[in-house]
Amino acid sequence: MVNPLETKAAGAERRLQDLGIALPPPPTPFGAYVEAVTTGKLVFFSGMLPVVDRKPRYIGRVGGALTAEDGRKAAETATLSALAAAREYLGSLDRVAKVAKLGVYIATEGDFRDHPTVADGASELLLQVFGEDRLSGRVVLGVASLPLGVPIELELILEVED
Repeated sequence: MVNPLETKAAGAERRLQDLGIALPPPPTPFGAYVEAVTTGKLVFFSGMLPVVDRKPRYIGRVGGALTAEDGRKAAETATLSALAAAREYLGSLDRVAKVAKLGVYIATEGDFRDHPTVADGASELLLQVFGEDRLSGRVVLGVASLPLGVPIELELILEVED
């Protein structure tokens, strides 16, 4: 595993390469919306799901049909989709100056309490790709349901450089 602090000078595209991460095809909308909108230096991405080629990789609620580890992997998958969307929209992930906000929405059973572990699947991947100096705080919420029956939806806002 690549230590993000050791590759601080490397750009996000180089880090992906060093980590051996191949991004999936960028997601396409499931409805009447766009995947990204820019306001000033901020890019707001539509909710990112653990979907590849328009097919959910995980279905169910964490703490029920899915374990916390399944939820963590679903968060990683949704983050890879977010990175693919960002690369397509920006042309290169090297344009990312900072992760301005990460929101992780987790479809859970009512008694599930390990939300931070699940959300770390997204946070840790962003840390590896962008480095500690570009990481943001986050909001993690448990919800009753999410689109397509998936367990995770990510909200991502990136600050970009010209």
